[in-house]
Amino acid sequence: MSGVIVQNMSFKPGQTLTVTGVVNPDSTNFAINIGNSPEELALHLNPRFNAHGDNHTVVCNSYQGGSWCQEHRPDGFPFNQGEEFKIWITFTRDEFKITLPDNSEIHFPNRPGAEKYNYMLFEGGVRIHGIEIK
Repeated sequence: MSGVIVQNMSFKPGQTLTVTGVVNPDSTNFAINIGNSPEELALHLNPRFNAHGDNHTVVCNSYQGGSWCQEHRPDGFPFNQGEEFKIWITFTRDEFKITLPDNSEIHFPNRPGAEKYNYMLFEGGVRIHGIEIK
């Protein structure tokens, strides 16, 4: 898996991160990670086509203190291999509100409780075309 790392781009409460990209035709999964370092991820958004024993499942989690926390698995899977997507992630002090390509929403808690994140990692079977914070 190759990845794109974005550092020193502050993501603060009240802002929305818009990610656009294209899922690779042979993708098994991809991930959008937001935190302050690879060791401290507040949000791990992982759409899985066929990976880790899951088929067409979105898994959200956080990684703290060297361990994965409890997974959150919302219903629905609005991604298709070989197709473009857009995801909006709105950050508040309490949660990440993730709006998926079909306009469904995931509400995932801001477990670390930080007021700013400046590390993003995009990895897996995906080509990221745009990253914007407003």
